[in-house]
Amino acid sequence: MISVIFDLDGTLVDSEPNYYESGRRTLARHGVEGFGWEEHAAFIGIGTRETLEILRERYGLPVPVDRLLAEQNAAYLELARTATEAYPEMRKFVERLHAEGVPMAVASGSSREAIDAVLAGTGLAPLLPVVVSAEEVGRGKPEPDVFLEAARRLGAAPGDCVVMEDAAPGARAAHAAGMACVAVPYVAGTAGDPAFATAGLLFPGGQAEFTAEAAYAWLRERAAERG
Repeated sequence: MISVIFDLDGTLVDSEPNYYESGRRTLARHGVEGFGWEEHAAFIGIGTRETLEILRERYGLPVPVDRLLAEQNAAYLELARTATEAYPEMRKFVERLHAEGVPMAVASGSSREAIDAVLAGTGLAPLLPVVVSAEEVGRGKPEPDVFLEAARRLGAAPGDCVVMEDAAPGARAAHAAGMACVAVPYVAGTAGDPAFATAGLLFPGGQAEFTAEAAYAWLRERAAERG
């Protein structure tokens, strides 16, 4: 049986604006002004800790990464509980897979607390009980650890898993894990990234092009091919 592993931010839910705003607030607290969306966009698909490690070095911030992470998580959670929407077609896709008993998991670079807050706030938590945070594995995306752990918890072989992803680092992680990938680029301009060339199914127009019906049809073909 095919199992489906969902990235969270930018794939299931439109949370990137919240990550940008929480990151901007955190940096501003430490004297960094002018952190813009374009700079943030370069980190889409990379875990929060890894992002902060890079930004701490870039701006020479004299505070521990753990403190920055705690501050950003607090700011993000405040936004996540009230201002996160699930993409309608993704919700429809999850609901259909759940109704048919397809094993599913969420594997994200976000903290476990942030993932739980978003899933609860969007009402997706009961449909996606298997959750893996990058905090729980050795390496974040683009390394495959978080997807491999999700497969382990589902009791599925990596080759029987399909990853839903919006970012190039996640697509690379899926490929490294030996899993098929359905790519729905959050940033339309990244659709030509070589990482997405490994995807079994690509929606170049992102969420505006994605439909639950098209993804489900491809998934059925994939399942049939694997017997």
